[in-house]
Amino acid sequence: QVQLVESGGGLVQAGGSLRLSCAASGSIFSINAMGWYRQAPGKQRELVAAITSGGSTNYADSVKGRFTISRDNAKNTVYLQMNSLKPEDTAVYHCNVHGQTSPLRKFDSWGQGTQVTVSS
Repeated sequence: QVQLVESGGGLVQAGGSLRLSCAASGSIFSINAMGWYRQAPGKQRELVAAITSGGSTNYADSVKGRFTISRDNAKNTVYLQMNSLKPEDTAVYHCNVHGQTSPLRKFDSWGQGTQVTVSS
């Protein structure tokens, strides 16, 4: 079993910044991709940013230049630095981690979600 614990959400004014963290723990053999998704009320969940084990990153067009994803492999933690926040960034942000609990067993875990609210 792999658990993800997210932190860092909250209420911020437009133009402000927040930093989300997601720490993975449990039976972890290796971690491959780590990412952040978000879901706003009445909308589908969408990929915000992802990072591979090699450090390659991918961002949604709507956050490019404003958000930065990074990871600390020693701590099994992924971060999302969010700058220049806009009201349309308001959503529940979920962490997602892919990896292996053993050489032959994969896992795909989701965090419980953290609320980000940006006021205008």
